[in-house]
Amino acid sequence: MGGSIIIIPDSFKGSMSSGEAADIIETEAKRFTNCDCIKIPIADGGEGSVDCILALLGGHKEYVQVKSPENLDIVACYGIAKDKTAIIEIAESSGITKQTTFQALEATTYGFGQLIMDAFGKGCRKFLLCLGGSATTDGGCGMAAALGGRFIDAEGYEFIPVGSTLSRIARIDLSSIDVRVSESVFTIMCDVENPLYGKQGAAYVFGPQKGALEKDIEILDKGLRNLCEVLKKLTGKDYSMLKGGGAAGGAGCGCCAFLGAKIRSGIEVMLEISRFDEKKKDSKLIITGEGKLDRQSLMGKVLSGIKRHAGDIPIVVFCGSCEIPSKELERIGINVVEIGRGIPLEEAITNGSKYLKDKAGIYFKSSGGDLA
Repeated sequence: MGGSIIIIPDSFKGSMSSGEAADIIETEAKRFTNCDCIKIPIADGGEGSVDCILALLGGHKEYVQVKSPENLDIVACYGIAKDKTAIIEIAESSGITKQTTFQALEATTYGFGQLIMDAFGKGCRKFLLCLGGSATTDGGCGMAAALGGRFIDAEGYEFIPVGSTLSRIARIDLSSIDVRVSESVFTIMCDVENPLYGKQGAAYVFGPQKGALEKDIEILDKGLRNLCEVLKKLTGKDYSMLKGGGAAGGAGCGCCAFLGAKIRSGIEVMLEISRFDEKKKDSKLIITGEGKLDRQSLMGKVLSGIKRHAGDIPIVVFCGSCEIPSKELERIGINVVEIGRGIPLEEAITNGSKYLKDKAGIYFKSSGGDLA
């Protein structure tokens, strides 16, 4: 039987990068089958997206001193592809892992804007903005301030808003924003569709992950509502129901309003960059993977995108744990192999590569004849 195996895993958060997982699966596939393997390490706009995109397009990383979510000096990186596209993860400058303590009300995206400024200086005018893993709920105002945007309160004082002070914004002046913003094309890679504010918005859904207490969430949500009203006066556009506007604490909305960015599904962008539809034509099997398989996996994340493009090609998912009944997955053409079944979570994460190797070996050994 001819054909190839496409190996296209997401990262196993806290355990393995997508590239590491792909290498392990490929090694085991080659031990027990004669199939050609096509590796496509992938991400959907979260952490690891820069590495995945650079692996596909070629390019290099730039390292820059920027402000962290708590306004400390840190070194962050971003990617520049060979075609001069800048790939910037908000998590690199303004992520949860870039702070010493939770700063739900005070965290800033200023460093994210500094990365964009640095990319301007390197000649980049095409941007992929990856909005997963932020520590912030400032609506992207810190980013805009780093680019020259001005925020003024009711008494005429200029300030750089954070989550706790979004309600102070009375007027926004973009007349001094860097001219290179208007010369550039910005695409947001986003795997969520949450609006800017409300019960399904940035503060209520993502605030608790960033350390926000109930009283903090109310402050943040009120501030995002005010930002939306001020932006409406400024641009004439209503961003309240923008799908993905609530991504990264409202930075999805901020990137659209301040940069003229367009929001796209992160996995759709990745599949396009990797030429997945072209590579799948002679494939007999698609193997993907992620740390935890749950309902969200089927709603806009990596697996859902792969499934949309796979057609009738069988899909196997290696995952740490699975919360969806196997019969339900089999009904839609997905077979699951849980590598962490019966293993304590901490152990499964720490030694994930070992368990993935073991389960992948067992899978390919048992099915190798069918795949040959």
